[in-house]
Amino acid sequence: MSRPQHFGWFLARGFGPHGWGSPSLDWGYRWTEPRLYQESARLLEQAGFDLLIIEDAPSLGSAETIDLRVRHAFGGPKHDPLLLAPYLFAATERLGVVPTVNPAAVLPYTAARQFASLQHLSGHRLGLNVVTDTGSARHFGTAPALGHDAAYDRAEEWLAGVRALWRSWDEGALVEDRSDDRYADGSRMRPVAHRGEYFSFDGPLNALPFTDGEPVIVSPGGSGRGLGFAGANSDVQLALAPLDEASIRAYRGRIHDAAVAAGRRPSDITILFAIQPVLVGSAEEADRLVARSLDPDDETIRTIARRQSSDLETDLTALDPDAPLDPAIFADHVSHGSIRRLVGDHDIATTPLRTLLAAHARLGRLSDGSGFVGTAAELADRIEELGTWGNDGVLLWGDLHPVSVHRTLDELVPILRRRGILRDELVPGGLGANLRAF
Repeated sequence: MSRPQHFGWFLARGFGPHGWGSPSLDWGYRWTEPRLYQESARLLEQAGFDLLIIEDAPSLGSAETIDLRVRHAFGGPKHDPLLLAPYLFAATERLGVVPTVNPAAVLPYTAARQFASLQHLSGHRLGLNVVTDTGSARHFGTAPALGHDAAYDRAEEWLAGVRALWRSWDEGALVEDRSDDRYADGSRMRPVAHRGEYFSFDGPLNALPFTDGEPVIVSPGGSGRGLGFAGANSDVQLALAPLDEASIRAYRGRIHDAAVAAGRRPSDITILFAIQPVLVGSAEEADRLVARSLDPDDETIRTIARRQSSDLETDLTALDPDAPLDPAIFADHVSHGSIRRLVGDHDIATTPLRTLLAAHARLGRLSDGSGFVGTAAELADRIEELGTWGNDGVLLWGDLHPVSVHRTLDELVPILRRRGILRDELVPGGLGANLRAF
């Protein structure tokens, strides 16, 4: 029997136009209505998934790339994922829901109060995917965009402030003594007077303390500073790394070292590696799909350029595809991880842009570890192998559409359960309880 792992779904397009550009659009779901997401969330809960993480990018980016971001709905429009969360909680009983939040967008007191409300209303199933997107600063009336590391400094101060407010009710502050007509003891509330580099606010928080733990903190950072943030603050790390044994162990080691340096235990962080599988009915079909991808045509290259332009807020389509990229074209706020994912193992100074884009078109096989095209059984084999390397679990990456969820999970879930990798059902007690269950 294999060891159990944790499973999540990463809603990669955020609270946006799901199904656009796909035949599944003709199912007739409207992405602006909750039913699409509620039906998908119920499927994930039935499958035994711990959590659903909802991506967000609140900005449409620079003026030069807005059309690229909205023309094919790669980067927008999007609604606020925090406001989708209550609809998902209402449709499920135990699934954790993790909207993305940006410390630049919400002041600590307001954030602490809103998140406390959702944590109580959801039965302690809320998580927060804390991101440091600095390109959105101009939308929020905050200071000019910060540099990469300074944005993490702000996020740490913000999260420390939010947690101080959550903890401003000491043990015994909530009395609920009807015989004495006494609901709470104000002498057991901490005043909280925060005066920091980025925020200034007072407490205590006008919200109840938690009975089953605080909201789970998730972070996606892959830089040295981002891994340090995760080690000190996160309960779940959204990990992006090659899925070979050396890379998995090295990445986990860096996260664990950061946790120990912050006075925490390695086991305090659940590390989930992101996988975007392409599942097909047979090994022969997978081989044909991979073979066709090895020589991408010009239209495929253009599509990848548009998608990368959206992610990088940099118009790659206007560049000479047969010349190398100049790193200076990327603004300071562009994610270092996104640039690394574009370049891969190539030398940015000498590799033509066409070669970089073509590498993103090419697919690989699950069976030999070169990619993620294969059958459900082959994906189960890969996930099982990750478990032998000490992996905590995986995030499956895709649209949150019933068609996408069924296509990925219908055959996969029974195989994983028979092998003892995927739990049969979630436990009560909230998202934290499920992450601590094994």
